[in-house]
Amino acid sequence: MNKLVIGLPKGSLQESTFALFKKAGFTISGGSRSYFPSIDDPEIEIRILRAQEMSRYVEHGMLDAGIAGLDWIEANGSDVVDLCSLVYSKQSKRPVRWVLAVPNNSDIQSVKDLEGKRIATEGVGIVERWLARNGVKAEVEFSWGATEVKVPDFVDAIVDITETGSSLRANNLRIVETLMESYTKFFCSKDAWADAWKKAKLEKIALLLKAALDAEGKVLLKLNVGAENLEKVKTLLPALHAPTVNSLTDEGWYAIETVVDESVVREIIPDLKASGAEGIIELSLNKVVA
Repeated sequence: MNKLVIGLPKGSLQESTFALFKKAGFTISGGSRSYFPSIDDPEIEIRILRAQEMSRYVEHGMLDAGIAGLDWIEANGSDVVDLCSLVYSKQSKRPVRWVLAVPNNSDIQSVKDLEGKRIATEGVGIVERWLARNGVKAEVEFSWGATEVKVPDFVDAIVDITETGSSLRANNLRIVETLMESYTKFFCSKDAWADAWKKAKLEKIALLLKAALDAEGKVLLKLNVGAENLEKVKTLLPALHAPTVNSLTDEGWYAIETVVDESVVREIIPDLKASGAEGIIELSLNKVVA
């Protein structure tokens, strides 16, 4: 049997990645501590690895594909095939940022002020390439964690990952510059992409993962309306495309279906009702394939 080996990230993204696969139609089980969880697709094997290592194992063929941040792909300098961006994280759908941060009272105001300084970071490769692009020479040391507490006693500045910046502010640090923004990526090796069966399987998985993400925050709205109120109701409905309108067996009545953002439903349902809509139903969605 053909087999596709996919690496999924251990740590902060693991739970949300499993949930995304579930919405895409794949159930992964085996516990949070298992490095070899099972999946209800006999053509797929799952491996759990640190996101920092994922692209290297994919590039060298130990995995066919993997999920990790663009930042770690670039940090490793990995030559892999980008299948799609998966815009999700442990907290939100915003990208994570690699930022230069210093104590509030530091004299450092830009990358140029880092000349000759010491920087702590987990993303050594990211920082070194960024400094080189800016023509700055500084000492970059690997941080094993708790990076925020190392300034100013041990280093002059840090480069760390943040979504909101709240942790940095809580440690009396200010953001000087953003080095890069990173989304989660689904990617594969060049050898896997060259294999016809694996390529087709990867494209199907990428489509389903994207569809599951696109469905987040959206609902299906169904309602009935009389002919005299049809146009008025249609103008209230935002949609991916024009809403679907079908005639009912009761003459002069229509059924409308449309996909809308969940955040606007609470605003428009009262207006729809006031405009003559009846039998309004809101349904959650697992996938939206545009």
